[in-house]
Amino acid sequence: MRRRTHAWRGGALVTAAVAASLAAGCTAGPGTVEEDGQAPRPKRSHSAAGSPGPVLAVKVDNVPAARPQTGLEAADVVYVEPVEGGLSRLMAVYATELPPSVGPVRSARESDLELLRQFDRPTLAFSGAHRRLLPLIDEAPLRAEPPGQEEASDAYVRDDDRPAPHNLYLRPRRLQPSPAGADALTTGFRYGPAPEGGEAESSRTVRYPSASFTFTWSESRDRWLVSLDGAPARTADGGRLAPSTVVVQHVNVRESDFHDVRGSNSPYVESVGSGQAEVLRDGRAYGAAWKRGAAADGTSFTTEDGTPLDFAEGQVWVVFADTAKRP
Repeated sequence: MRRRTHAWRGGALVTAAVAASLAAGCTAGPGTVEEDGQAPRPKRSHSAAGSPGPVLAVKVDNVPAARPQTGLEAADVVYVEPVEGGLSRLMAVYATELPPSVGPVRSARESDLELLRQFDRPTLAFSGAHRRLLPLIDEAPLRAEPPGQEEASDAYVRDDDRPAPHNLYLRPRRLQPSPAGADALTTGFRYGPAPEGGEAESSRTVRYPSASFTFTWSESRDRWLVSLDGAPARTADGGRLAPSTVVVQHVNVRESDFHDVRGSNSPYVESVGSGQAEVLRDGRAYGAAWKRGAAADGTSFTTEDGTPLDFAEGQVWVVFADTAKRP
C-alpha cells in the first residue's frame, strides 16, 4: 500500500489528535465510535495545471440537530451512508469549488477508506474515529485532517449557537488554498445527454431504519429537491439542496468490527463489486447496473443493454441502499 507523504507523525501525534477530539466533544470515549443524536451547480471547470490536486472529502452530520448543514450545495458529489442505529451520515466531496465553510463535521467510518480509494490521495476532514480505526486511517493512501492535527490547527471552528457535537465546522481553504479541479474527480461517472427510455418519476424516497431521503423533481429548477425525514433540506442561507442527478445504489451492507458506545454495530458499505441501481435525472428514472472492479477504480453505470449511462451536468447524490432490504 502506498504511504502518505503527509502522514501523521507517529503515535504521539495520533494520541494528541484523539485527545484533542475528545476535548472538543468529537468522540464518545476511548474505544467507541462517537454517539449520534440524531441551486443549480456551475459547469465543471478543469484545473489550470495538467496535474490535478487532491479532492477534499468531508464527513458531515445528518441528524436533525445538525440541520441545516453548511456547504453541501457546493459539493460535486454527496454520498449518503448508513451508520449506527439506522441513522445516516454524509460524505461531501469537493473538486471544482471550495465553499467558505462545511459542516457540522463528524467522525469517520471504516467503509470510508474503501470509498475514498477511487481518488488520488484525497484529503479527508473528520472529527474523530474509533481508536482501532485510527491506525487504518493512518495507513490509507489519503491525507487525514482531523481537529488537533498540526496542519489543521486553524481549519476548524465551533459555532457557540449550536449544541456539541453538532457544531464543528471546517474552513476548507485553511487545508488547501484552491479546488483540485474536475480532473481529480475520478468517480467513474460520465456526464452528457439523457439516454433514451426511462420512466417518468416525480418523486423517489429511500428509507433507512431511522432516516429517510425524498427527491422530488422540480421542472422549474431542473433539479431534484431534497427532503430529509420528510422536511425540506435547506442550505444555511435558506435555499433548497437540489442535485441534478440522484443515484440509488444497491450495495451489500454488512457488520464491521466496530461498535458505538451503546454496542450498536457500525455498518460497512461494500462499494466495490457490482449490483443494481436507479439513476434519476431530468424527471425520469433509469434502471441501471453498477460496477466497481477494484477499490482504486471509479464506479461505472450502464443501462439494461450495457450502454454507459450519462448523468446530468451538476451535483450528484449517491444514496447507498442495502440490497438485502430492497423491496
